[in-house]
Amino acid sequence: MAKRDYYEVLGVEKNASADEIKKAYRKKAIQFHPDKNPGDKTAEENFKEAAEAYDVLSDPQKRQRYDQFGHAGVGGASQQGGGFGGGGMSMDDIFSQFGDIFGGHFGGFGGFSGFGGGSSRGQRVNRGSDLRVKVKLNLKEIANGVEKKIKVRKDVQCKVCHGSGAEGSNGVKTCDTCHGSGYVTRVANTILGQMQTQSTCPTCNGEGKIVVNKCKACAGAGVVKDEEIITINIPAGVAEGMQLSMSGKGNAARHGGVNGDLLILVEEEQHPELIRDENDLLYNLLLSVPQAALGATVEVPTVDGKAKVKIEPGTQPGKVLRLRNKGLPSINRYGTGDLLVNVSVYIPENLSTSEKEVLSGMENSPNFQPNKSIKEKIFSRFRNLFD
Repeated sequence: MAKRDYYEVLGVEKNASADEIKKAYRKKAIQFHPDKNPGDKTAEENFKEAAEAYDVLSDPQKRQRYDQFGHAGVGGASQQGGGFGGGGMSMDDIFSQFGDIFGGHFGGFGGFSGFGGGSSRGQRVNRGSDLRVKVKLNLKEIANGVEKKIKVRKDVQCKVCHGSGAEGSNGVKTCDTCHGSGYVTRVANTILGQMQTQSTCPTCNGEGKIVVNKCKACAGAGVVKDEEIITINIPAGVAEGMQLSMSGKGNAARHGGVNGDLLILVEEEQHPELIRDENDLLYNLLLSVPQAALGATVEVPTVDGKAKVKIEPGTQPGKVLRLRNKGLPSINRYGTGDLLVNVSVYIPENLSTSEKEVLSGMENSPNFQPNKSIKEKIFSRFRNLFD
């Protein structure tokens, strides 16, 4: 099962502050703490998931890489349900690493809103929607990284009202329903006494203000459609299907809120000769019989051009030559892959009379008969295809 988005796990926005992330994690940890849910495996998994999300989002460097590369940027791309970069952090590890956010005792509830501590809410801040684009890259661009300029049509802040949606200084007034707080409070009588609940103000949708004199340019929305050229810096080592993120480059929000993100989906163009296998590149080299038998120096393609390869005399089909560091770099900066050259030998399909005579004369020569060692090598390669 694929990992969930860490922001979704903690229930925070992508622009959440470090303090908001800490409070959100504290809330989730209390909700799913083992002491509150004895024997509940689902609660335990949710507890670990929240700790994993906090481990990444509370670290500025990890968070930056996660925002740009997703789970792949923090070592989680190939770990489905593993934890903390694939290490599988235990409950004791979680307690020892994050227990201090509860004042030294992880299980304490004192002072937390919702357990007698009270809570406060502010006005709702609108957030623009994310914008998704696809970018096609060839192997050379993937190997070296590249800067791309793309034109996108999106919501941008209205230049007339500067995003407020109002015309003139008196175009906005405080909401009469919530008196500018953005939420309304309701009190209900229950068997446990009076219970107080808060919800988003239905009149102003949580903004705390209402536009009474709408801007004619944007009809009161604060945003208009326009085109923008965005420069995208693609790092080396990205792969097909990977999604990059540029914070704040998505659609603008209504009434001066927070912009959404630009999500860039990587599409990899197929190379005419090279095949990608993670960070390694594969090439099938087709030799003639004389080249394989006598040896030769040949050229093979690389992402940046050509490389010369020496073929030893008597090279057999199926032999793999390794050109180190001629592959693709790791997105996590863990080195560079290799170029693996698989040797094939072309057997002529049409021979002239003289060519047939030459080959017939060598048919019974001992050097043209495969010995036991050669047979064993070929059989071993064949068997490995099915392992």
